[in-house]
Amino acid sequence: MNFNVLCPTSKEDLLKIISENQGGNFRFGAGYTDLIMELKKQTPEGLTVINLAQLKDDEFTGISECKDGLRIGALASANSVIADITIKEGYPVLHSASSKLASCQIRQVATVGGNMCTASPAGDIANALVALKAKCEILNSSGVLRTIDIDDFFKGVRQTDLRKNEVLRSILLPFNVTKAVSSGFIKIGTRRSMECSVISLAYHIQVENNNRISNAGISIGSAAPTIKFTSSACEYLIGRNYTSIGEPEAEQFASHVLEYATPISDIRATAWYRKEVLFNISKSIFDNNKRGR
Repeated sequence: MNFNVLCPTSKEDLLKIISENQGGNFRFGAGYTDLIMELKKQTPEGLTVINLAQLKDDEFTGISECKDGLRIGALASANSVIADITIKEGYPVLHSASSKLASCQIRQVATVGGNMCTASPAGDIANALVALKAKCEILNSSGVLRTIDIDDFFKGVRQTDLRKNEVLRSILLPFNVTKAVSSGFIKIGTRRSMECSVISLAYHIQVENNNRISNAGISIGSAAPTIKFTSSACEYLIGRNYTSIGEPEAEQFASHVLEYATPISDIRATAWYRKEVLFNISKSIFDNNKRGR
Protein backbone atom coordinates (compact mmCIF):
# COMPACT_ATOMS: atom_id res chain seq x y z
CA MET A 1 0.00 0.00 0.00
CA ASN A 2 1.34 3.41 -0.99
CA PHE A 3 -0.62 6.55 -0.16
CA ASN A 4 -0.26 9.96 1.44
CA VAL A 5 -1.76 10.59 4.91
CA LEU A 6 -2.97 13.91 6.32
CA CYS A 7 -3.87 14.22 10.00
CA PRO A 8 -6.09 17.16 10.97
CA THR A 9 -6.43 17.77 14.70
CA SER A 10 -9.17 20.43 14.62
CA LYS A 11 -12.34 21.06 12.64
CA GLU A 12 -10.69 24.06 11.00
CA ASP A 13 -7.73 21.94 9.87
CA LEU A 14 -10.09 19.28 8.53
CA LEU A 15 -12.19 21.70 6.48
CA LYS A 16 -9.05 23.34 5.06
CA ILE A 17 -7.61 19.96 4.03
CA ILE A 18 -10.89 18.94 2.37
CA SER A 19 -10.96 22.21 0.45
CA GLU A 20 -7.33 21.92 -0.67
CA ASN A 21 -7.80 18.36 -1.96
CA GLN A 22 -10.89 18.85 -4.11
CA GLY A 23 -8.86 18.28 -7.27
CA GLY A 24 -7.36 15.02 -6.04
CA ASN A 25 -8.35 11.53 -4.98
CA PHE A 26 -8.89 11.21 -1.23
CA ARG A 27 -10.61 9.01 1.32
CA PHE A 28 -11.47 9.51 4.98
CA GLY A 29 -10.12 7.09 7.55
CA ALA A 30 -11.06 6.76 11.22
CA GLY A 31 -11.13 3.25 12.74
CA TYR A 32 -9.79 1.70 9.51
CA THR A 33 -11.58 -1.61 10.12
CA ASP A 34 -12.97 -1.50 6.56
CA LEU A 35 -10.63 0.89 4.75
CA ILE A 36 -7.41 -1.04 5.37
CA MET A 37 -8.97 -4.19 3.91
CA GLU A 38 -10.04 -2.25 0.81
CA LEU A 39 -6.60 -0.71 0.32
CA LYS A 40 -4.90 -4.09 0.73
CA LYS A 41 -6.89 -5.31 -2.26
CA GLN A 42 -6.26 -2.22 -4.34
CA THR A 43 -4.75 1.16 -3.58
CA PRO A 44 -5.66 3.82 -6.17
CA GLU A 45 -2.69 5.74 -7.56
CA GLY A 46 -2.18 9.12 -5.94
CA LEU A 47 -4.55 8.41 -3.05
CA THR A 48 -4.58 10.68 -0.01
CA VAL A 49 -6.11 9.40 3.23
CA ILE A 50 -7.46 12.09 5.52
CA ASN A 51 -6.96 10.52 8.94
CA LEU A 52 -9.75 11.56 11.31
CA ALA A 53 -8.51 9.52 14.26
CA GLN A 54 -6.63 12.47 15.80
CA LEU A 55 -9.45 14.99 15.37
CA LYS A 56 -10.31 16.79 18.61
CA ASP A 57 -13.85 18.09 18.30
CA ASP A 58 -16.76 17.07 20.52
CA GLU A 59 -19.31 17.41 17.72
CA PHE A 60 -17.38 14.75 15.78
CA THR A 61 -16.36 12.51 18.68
CA GLY A 62 -18.87 12.91 21.52
CA ILE A 63 -22.30 11.64 22.51
CA SER A 64 -24.50 14.30 24.09
CA GLU A 65 -28.06 15.48 24.50
CA CYS A 66 -29.14 18.57 22.59
CA LYS A 67 -32.41 20.44 22.13
CA ASP A 68 -33.42 18.22 19.20
CA GLY A 69 -32.51 14.84 20.67
CA LEU A 70 -29.34 12.83 21.17
CA ARG A 71 -26.32 13.71 19.04
CA ILE A 72 -23.74 11.01 18.27
CA GLY A 73 -20.49 12.11 16.69
CA ALA A 74 -19.50 10.24 13.55
CA LEU A 75 -16.16 9.39 15.20
CA ALA A 76 -17.75 7.86 18.31
CA SER A 77 -16.66 4.24 18.59
CA ALA A 78 -19.01 1.28 18.82
CA ASN A 79 -17.77 0.72 22.38
CA SER A 80 -18.62 4.33 23.27
CA VAL A 81 -22.17 3.71 22.07
CA ILE A 82 -22.39 0.51 24.11
CA ALA A 83 -21.16 2.28 27.25
CA ASP A 84 -23.57 5.22 26.99
CA ILE A 85 -26.37 4.80 29.54
CA THR A 86 -28.81 7.06 27.62
CA ILE A 87 -28.48 4.85 24.55
CA LYS A 88 -28.72 1.63 26.55
CA GLU A 89 -31.92 2.72 28.31
CA GLY A 90 -33.59 4.84 25.63
CA TYR A 91 -32.45 3.28 22.36
CA PRO A 92 -31.82 -0.44 23.07
CA VAL A 93 -31.82 -1.30 19.36
CA LEU A 94 -28.67 0.79 18.84
CA HIS A 95 -27.01 -0.67 21.95
CA SER A 96 -27.80 -4.19 20.73
CA ALA A 97 -26.57 -3.58 17.17
CA SER A 98 -23.32 -2.04 18.41
CA SER A 99 -22.78 -4.97 20.79
CA LYS A 100 -23.11 -7.46 17.93
CA LEU A 101 -20.66 -5.68 15.64
CA ALA A 102 -17.61 -7.85 14.90
CA SER A 103 -15.37 -8.43 17.96
CA CYS A 104 -14.60 -6.47 21.13
CA GLN A 105 -11.24 -5.44 19.65
CA ILE A 106 -12.83 -4.07 16.48
CA ARG A 107 -15.61 -2.35 18.45
CA GLN A 108 -12.91 -0.41 20.29
CA VAL A 109 -11.90 1.42 17.10
CA ALA A 110 -14.80 1.00 14.65
CA THR A 111 -16.79 4.22 14.38
CA VAL A 112 -20.47 4.99 13.90
CA GLY A 113 -19.65 7.15 10.88
CA GLY A 114 -17.48 4.47 9.35
CA ASN A 115 -20.28 1.92 9.58
CA MET A 116 -22.59 4.40 7.86
CA CYS A 117 -20.25 5.75 5.20
CA THR A 118 -19.24 2.26 4.10
CA ALA A 119 -22.90 2.09 3.04
CA SER A 120 -23.07 -1.68 3.20
CA PRO A 121 -26.60 -3.13 3.20
CA ALA A 122 -25.32 -5.38 6.00
CA GLY A 123 -24.25 -2.50 8.27
CA ASP A 124 -25.29 -3.28 11.86
CA ILE A 125 -25.15 0.18 13.42
CA ALA A 126 -26.52 1.75 10.26
CA ASN A 127 -29.52 -0.60 10.35
CA ALA A 128 -30.34 0.40 13.93
CA LEU A 129 -30.08 4.09 13.04
CA VAL A 130 -32.51 3.64 10.16
CA ALA A 131 -35.02 2.02 12.52
CA LEU A 132 -34.61 4.99 14.86
CA LYS A 133 -35.35 7.46 12.03
CA ALA A 134 -32.08 9.24 12.63
CA LYS A 135 -30.92 12.35 10.82
CA CYS A 136 -27.46 12.93 9.36
CA GLU A 137 -25.61 16.18 10.03
CA ILE A 138 -23.23 16.84 7.16
CA LEU A 139 -20.57 19.56 7.10
CA ASN A 140 -18.99 20.99 3.96
CA SER A 141 -15.55 22.53 3.50
CA SER A 142 -17.02 26.05 3.90
CA GLY A 143 -18.40 25.16 7.33
CA VAL A 144 -22.02 24.98 6.16
CA LEU A 145 -24.10 22.28 7.85
CA ARG A 146 -26.97 20.43 6.18
CA THR A 147 -29.26 17.88 7.80
CA ILE A 148 -30.96 15.03 5.94
CA ASP A 149 -33.05 12.01 6.89
CA ILE A 150 -30.99 8.85 7.11
CA ASP A 151 -33.17 7.26 4.41
CA ASP A 152 -31.81 9.86 2.00
CA PHE A 153 -28.20 9.22 3.02
CA PHE A 154 -27.90 5.77 1.44
CA LYS A 155 -28.05 5.80 -2.36
CA GLY A 156 -26.89 2.30 -3.25
CA VAL A 157 -24.34 -0.37 -2.39
CA ARG A 158 -21.39 1.61 -0.99
CA GLN A 159 -22.93 4.85 -2.24
CA THR A 160 -24.00 7.77 -0.06
CA ASP A 161 -25.36 11.27 -0.54
CA LEU A 162 -22.05 12.80 0.58
CA ARG A 163 -20.51 15.23 -1.89
CA LYS A 164 -16.78 15.47 -2.41
CA ASN A 165 -16.48 18.60 -0.27
CA GLU A 166 -18.48 17.12 2.62
CA VAL A 167 -17.92 14.97 5.69
CA LEU A 168 -20.43 13.28 8.00
CA ARG A 169 -20.14 15.16 11.29
CA SER A 170 -22.80 13.57 13.49
CA ILE A 171 -26.05 11.62 13.73
CA LEU A 172 -29.11 12.99 15.49
CA LEU A 173 -31.61 10.69 17.20
CA PRO A 174 -35.08 12.10 17.99
CA PHE A 175 -36.19 12.22 21.62
CA ASN A 176 -38.24 9.27 22.82
CA VAL A 177 -41.53 10.85 23.91
CA THR A 178 -42.95 7.49 25.01
CA LYS A 179 -41.25 4.39 26.37
CA ALA A 180 -39.88 1.67 24.11
CA VAL A 181 -41.69 -1.55 24.96
CA SER A 182 -39.76 -3.57 22.39
CA SER A 183 -36.43 -2.52 20.93
CA GLY A 184 -33.66 -4.73 19.66
CA PHE A 185 -31.50 -6.04 16.84
CA ILE A 186 -31.58 -9.55 15.40
CA LYS A 187 -28.63 -10.61 13.29
CA ILE A 188 -28.44 -13.94 11.49
CA GLY A 189 -25.09 -15.12 10.16
CA THR A 190 -23.33 -18.32 9.23
CA ARG A 191 -21.35 -18.29 12.47
CA ARG A 192 -21.66 -16.80 15.96
CA SER A 193 -19.18 -13.91 15.73
CA MET A 194 -17.04 -11.83 13.35
CA GLU A 195 -19.67 -12.33 10.67
CA CYS A 196 -21.38 -10.09 8.14
CA SER A 197 -25.11 -10.70 8.51
CA VAL A 198 -27.03 -12.96 6.16
CA ILE A 199 -30.13 -11.04 7.19
CA SER A 200 -30.84 -8.58 10.00
CA LEU A 201 -33.81 -6.84 11.58
CA ALA A 202 -33.79 -3.68 13.71
CA TYR A 203 -36.93 -2.70 15.61
CA HIS A 204 -37.95 0.05 18.01
CA ILE A 205 -41.60 0.00 19.10
CA GLN A 206 -43.03 2.57 21.51
CA VAL A 207 -46.33 2.51 23.37
CA GLU A 208 -48.58 4.89 25.29
CA ASN A 209 -49.79 4.17 28.84
CA ASN A 210 -52.75 2.20 27.43
CA ASN A 211 -50.35 -0.16 25.59
CA ARG A 212 -51.35 1.32 22.25
CA ILE A 213 -48.41 1.49 19.84
CA SER A 214 -47.67 5.15 19.20
CA ASN A 215 -44.50 4.86 17.16
CA ALA A 216 -42.63 2.10 15.36
CA GLY A 217 -39.38 1.87 13.47
CA ILE A 218 -38.59 -1.37 11.64
CA SER A 219 -35.69 -1.76 9.21
CA ILE A 220 -33.97 -4.66 7.48
CA GLY A 221 -30.38 -5.31 6.40
CA SER A 222 -28.81 -7.62 3.81
CA ALA A 223 -32.19 -7.79 2.10
CA ALA A 224 -31.81 -5.16 -0.64
CA PRO A 225 -29.12 -2.90 -2.15
CA THR A 226 -29.58 -0.55 0.81
CA ILE A 227 -30.93 -0.89 4.34
CA LYS A 228 -34.71 -0.54 4.09
CA PHE A 229 -37.16 1.18 6.43
CA THR A 230 -40.36 -0.88 6.26
CA SER A 231 -43.00 1.86 6.28
CA SER A 232 -46.07 -0.31 5.72
CA ALA A 233 -45.05 -2.70 8.52
CA CYS A 234 -44.72 0.28 10.86
CA GLU A 235 -48.06 1.69 9.78
CA TYR A 236 -49.68 -1.70 10.40
CA LEU A 237 -48.60 -1.53 14.04
CA ILE A 238 -49.59 2.04 14.86
CA GLY A 239 -52.66 2.19 17.12
CA ARG A 240 -52.71 -1.53 17.94
CA ASN A 241 -52.61 -2.82 21.49
CA TYR A 242 -49.13 -4.27 21.78
CA THR A 243 -50.08 -6.99 24.26
CA SER A 244 -52.96 -8.15 22.04
CA ILE A 245 -50.83 -8.91 19.00
CA GLY A 246 -51.13 -12.64 18.44
CA GLU A 247 -49.98 -15.12 15.81
CA PRO A 248 -52.23 -13.88 12.96
CA GLU A 249 -51.23 -10.25 13.48
CA ALA A 250 -47.56 -11.17 13.81
CA GLU A 251 -47.68 -13.03 10.49
CA GLN A 252 -49.43 -10.12 8.80
CA PHE A 253 -46.77 -7.80 10.17
CA ALA A 254 -44.02 -10.10 8.86
CA SER A 255 -45.66 -10.11 5.43
CA HIS A 256 -45.47 -6.32 5.40
CA VAL A 257 -41.77 -6.48 6.27
CA LEU A 258 -41.15 -8.84 3.34
CA GLU A 259 -42.58 -6.27 0.92
CA TYR A 260 -39.22 -4.46 1.17
CA ALA A 261 -36.98 -7.51 0.76
CA THR A 262 -35.33 -8.07 -2.62
CA PRO A 263 -32.35 -10.20 -1.54
CA ILE A 264 -29.80 -11.84 -3.79
CA SER A 265 -28.33 -15.33 -3.68
CA ASP A 266 -24.62 -15.39 -2.90
CA ILE A 267 -21.98 -17.58 -1.29
CA ARG A 268 -23.47 -17.05 2.18
CA ALA A 269 -27.18 -17.65 1.52
CA THR A 270 -29.86 -17.95 -1.14
CA ALA A 271 -32.50 -15.30 -1.68
CA TRP A 272 -35.17 -17.86 -0.68
CA TYR A 273 -33.42 -18.56 2.63
CA ARG A 274 -33.02 -14.87 3.42
CA LYS A 275 -36.75 -14.26 2.91
CA GLU A 276 -37.76 -17.27 4.99
CA VAL A 277 -35.51 -16.24 7.87
CA LEU A 278 -36.63 -12.62 7.66
CA PHE A 279 -40.29 -13.67 7.89
CA ASN A 280 -39.59 -15.81 10.94
CA ILE A 281 -37.49 -13.30 12.86
CA SER A 282 -40.04 -10.56 12.11
CA LYS A 283 -42.75 -12.67 13.73
CA SER A 284 -40.49 -13.51 16.64
CA ILE A 285 -40.41 -10.01 18.11
CA PHE A 286 -43.95 -10.67 19.39
CA ASP A 287 -43.19 -14.10 20.87
CA ASN A 288 -43.57 -12.82 24.41
CA ASN A 289 -47.24 -12.02 23.78
CA LYS A 290 -49.97 -14.55 24.50
CA ARG A 291 -51.05 -16.67 21.52
CA GLY A 292 -54.17 -18.49 20.53
CA ARG A 293 -56.79 -15.84 20.96
